[in-house]
Amino acid sequence: MEALITWLDSRLADNSIFTLQTLSYYGEGLVTTVQLVFLSLVLGLVAAVPLAIGRGAKRRWVRLPIFLYCYVFRGTPLLVQLYLIYYGVVFVEGIQETWLWVILEKPFVPALIAFTLNTAAYTTEIFHGAIKATAKGEIEAARAYGMSQRLMMRRIIIPSAFRRALPAYGNEVIFMLHASAIASVVTIMDLTGAARFVYARFYAPFEAFLFVAAIYLCLTFAILYLFRYLEKRLLAHLKPASG
Repeated sequence: MEALITWLDSRLADNSIFTLQTLSYYGEGLVTTVQLVFLSLVLGLVAAVPLAIGRGAKRRWVRLPIFLYCYVFRGTPLLVQLYLIYYGVVFVEGIQETWLWVILEKPFVPALIAFTLNTAAYTTEIFHGAIKATAKGEIEAARAYGMSQRLMMRRIIIPSAFRRALPAYGNEVIFMLHASAIASVVTIMDLTGAARFVYARFYAPFEAFLFVAAIYLCLTFAILYLFRYLEKRLLAHLKPASG
């Protein structure tokens, strides 16, 4: 590691902008961005599965609140949602005297809540559509085997819906990665926040933001490759037989 640092230092000796210290800001921003996006996607996915099932429930009192939640969070900008949660939590009466304030006063947590609620709404609709698209033949076959509704949902409908939802969910993951750039407006040092810091310090907007754009591009291609691989493995049975 020391040899690598020494080599980088020698390579960057003549560069006034991209020094080891500057690259460390981008490194910290990269870690923060990956943590924020990954945690929000995991939490949003966990919440979206039961919400998607409830979204198609026959009972209106179950279906309607979920529909309204998805409608509100999909119909309003993520930046507005982030502002409401980040600044609005201060006005909750008595919260600053509770243990919750120790957690919520850090900008990462309100941002995580806003991102999770937003991606959960989109993912709910994605999975709801995939569940509705389940072939009637699969459901009838499961019933013929004597499966209960819960067992059928767990073994047939959810796995089948997940495979169909994979391409759309891949787009949602990329959207969340790009949307995470707004986290810097609430003082989080993510990738965009690191680029803004470098720009403010060296007055070099092109170098600072083109470099961070290249990092986002590399992350996007990595996500695309991952989902193409998953689609190839999980949707292989849908390919027409050759020959």
